[in-house]
Formats: sequence, C-alpha cells, structure tokens
Amino acid sequence: MIVKLLFVRKPLEMPKLKTRKAAAKRFKATVTGKFMRRRAFRNHLLDHKSPKLKRHLATKAVVDERDADNVRLMLPYA
Repeated sequence: MIVKLLFVRKPLEMPKLKTRKAAAKRFKATVTGKFMRRRAFRNHLLDHKSPKLKRHLATKAVVDERDADNVRLMLPYA
C-alpha cells in the first residue's frame, strides 16, 4: 500500500527580532519616536550636590540623535 503525504508549505516569514532586555529597561520610546533616558550622577555622593541639581538629575532626558539609531536597533518594536 502506498501512502502519499501532502505537505503544505507556509509562506516564508521574516523571523522575529529579539529585544535587548538591558536596553528595554533603560530606554522608553515617546509617541514621536524619540527615546528617553535617565540622567547620570544621581546614584551616590549626593551630599555636596545642591537640591536644585538633584531635582534636575531626577528628570528624564532625550537620547542624543547620534545614539538614537543604536537604541532603535536594540529595541526593534519600540
């Protein structure tokens, strides 16, 4: 007895892109497509820094346009 197996081929799809989890924890995308980041110098040694500076360092900043392409590659679905 001859058994014929029919294989239905799916159309080839692009593979999923993996998100870099370290970058996902550090950057957030805005509605306009820019990326926001934390500011540096607010982890320790805060005694000599003024309250005004510490308030400023607590705000978010926009990732520079020269670095935005690298962040975009790390976050393909952002």
